[in-house]
Amino acid sequence: MRPIELFRTSGFRLALAFLLVFGTAASALFLFVDWQMRDFLDQRSDEWLTREMQSLQSLPADAIVSRLSLRSKDLTNAERPFSLFNQDGKLIAGVPLAYPEKAVFDTPFDFADHSAARKDHYRGLLHRRADGGSILVAQSLHEQREFRERLENATLFASLTTALLGLAGAIAVGFGAVRRLDAMSGAAAQIMKGDLKQRLPTGRAGGDIDRLANVVNEMLDEIERLMQEVKGVCDNIAHDMRTPLTRLLGSLERARRRATNIEEYHGYIDESLEEVRGILKTFGALLRISEVEDGLRRSGFIDIDLKAIARDAVDFFEPAAEECGVTLAYASSTDEPAVISGDPSLIFEAIANLIDNAIKFTPRDGRATVRVEGNGRVATVAVEDTGIGIRAEDADAVLRRFYRAEKSRHAPGNGLGLSLVSAIARLHGMRLEITTPNIGTCVRLATD
Repeated sequence: MRPIELFRTSGFRLALAFLLVFGTAASALFLFVDWQMRDFLDQRSDEWLTREMQSLQSLPADAIVSRLSLRSKDLTNAERPFSLFNQDGKLIAGVPLAYPEKAVFDTPFDFADHSAARKDHYRGLLHRRADGGSILVAQSLHEQREFRERLENATLFASLTTALLGLAGAIAVGFGAVRRLDAMSGAAAQIMKGDLKQRLPTGRAGGDIDRLANVVNEMLDEIERLMQEVKGVCDNIAHDMRTPLTRLLGSLERARRRATNIEEYHGYIDESLEEVRGILKTFGALLRISEVEDGLRRSGFIDIDLKAIARDAVDFFEPAAEECGVTLAYASSTDEPAVISGDPSLIFEAIANLIDNAIKFTPRDGRATVRVEGNGRVATVAVEDTGIGIRAEDADAVLRRFYRAEKSRHAPGNGLGLSLVSAIARLHGMRLEITTPNIGTCVRLATD
């Protein structure tokens, strides 16, 4: 992997951005701590200087000279020198420090002493006596500067360590992101070559990339399903159209070879027209399913009463049910409307297909019931019958186009009814559930 690829990764740049923000915040914090520490140490020094100066002011001149002479001989007081000057600024007693001519009396100040005896930095307090002389009380800044220097070194070391660790972390994150992207790119390349079973790799962390990969994988699952469905449709069309086209060809051949009069000729032509109508009906159903699956009808959704549509469908099919000797009934536990958002004509078409199947596959003296329940915008419509039923292993297969279970091959139809119902259910965000109780079948459409 080239370094430029690492720098382009969002993870690496994000880690660097966090490192920069953290470094800026840490630097600001260090400056604040340094300022507070310096102010605190200066206050402590000023308090000590003030106390010592007050104690010296209360002493007579000879006592001050005696005390300063003793302190100058004591090496333990080297960090806190005292000096007594005459009115001309010459040393009388104490540690030989240079007279701070620019100092303001009775105000703490910092100064550097470059005399032959000592070379150091001090914080001092200068007080003028009544006789014109001056007393200088000072405290060496050596310890404070050493403390601050060590603090700065520790902060610098911690900052460099943090920066190196942060940079290493950014590189690790970048390498990880590049590896993930390479793996995804490889999988995507295989998909583009036609391997629709290939999926984008996902990790266990469940991060943003994993969520995106899961969404893409779900999309690929749907694409694979649709491709398999298209392939199945093509195969089924070739298989199911072969029989009616063969019959059509036979009718035309018979009309050409066997018709001896106009009546026989018309009879063969009528047979051919019936086969053509059946073929057109099949292709019309396929186009209808494609229209529904396009989802363009969703923009025209309105609030509809599922119970009212179900009652209309029951009323519409009652004559056909009576003719087949099947009792068709509508049932609901309440009279309150079951309102959902949808296309009323499509919902009617879905319920009509279910009722038509129930009547078609229920023997005489059987029963079909359309049951609707609803609470707010949560609604369910179920069509139950006492017919031949659907085997559990065929429950998913019957939703495929042109699929016909073994029990239903003798019945008229093209195997597209439940496929259309499934497409309408997906368009409306409804679940399509098929259960097979002891007798008959129950097909349920339910909103989430």
